[in-house]
Amino acid sequence: MPIIEIESLSHPGVELFSRLTEAQLRNRLDASKGMFIAESPKVIRVALDAGCEPLALMCERKHLTGDAADIVARHPEMPVYTGSRELLASLTGYTLTRGVLCAMRRPALPTVDEVCRDARRVAVIQGVTDTTNIGAIFRSAAALGIDAVLLTPDSCDPLNRRAVRVSMGSVFLVPWTWMDKPADDLRRLGFRTAAMALTTRSVPVDDPRLAAERRLAIVLGTEGDGLPCDAIAGADYVVRIPMMHGVDSLNVAAASAVAFWQLRVR
Repeated sequence: MPIIEIESLSHPGVELFSRLTEAQLRNRLDASKGMFIAESPKVIRVALDAGCEPLALMCERKHLTGDAADIVARHPEMPVYTGSRELLASLTGYTLTRGVLCAMRRPALPTVDEVCRDARRVAVIQGVTDTTNIGAIFRSAAALGIDAVLLTPDSCDPLNRRAVRVSMGSVFLVPWTWMDKPADDLRRLGFRTAAMALTTRSVPVDDPRLAAERRLAIVLGTEGDGLPCDAIAGADYVVRIPMMHGVDSLNVAAASAVAFWQLRVR
């Protein structure tokens, strides 16, 4: 295995981890050259098991025979950059979580039709830009029976480094893709839509009509502004989670977990 000891910030190859921005990693101009960073051995293993292609690993020396030993052995051709904990922290700007990072090739995304073909419950993320919320929504989706996740282009990239970490690798467990026209596509595919929003026509999330729907799309908007008016107006249902003690609403990630559990296929 090519173990590469690094002693400076200018070592060739480490720019993948230290200097490329999320936008540069994503490479919108040529999707085939896009990359992402997975952090921590557990998340890296989930990504590898899902078929993601590793490009390079960075870890502290102690992890070569410790937490990352099986990852290194699994891909002996992969370059492995290693150095002191202090040096790696200076390269990435923070102390590494679990001391291991892996640069990976971005997988080709399926089409909306492919993602939804056998799905009965999908989550639609519309305009959510907080990476922590994206990661948490994916983790809940994987755990609570959501078959697929669809995102509008104004949402955060699920393969953002922080989103991947917060999801604990769940972004590799649930099929997902981008969707330009949620209302049109969902209707064409036979889904009824449930927009999570506080309006005068909202029904409670435990309304039995919702759970009875054969194919249901749960539409989630950003915190603060929430879903746009046209998304709410075009939904088949507008849904609220009943609150107590004067609390008006939940964080979108927490709300997604409640909705996913309540509206799961029984």
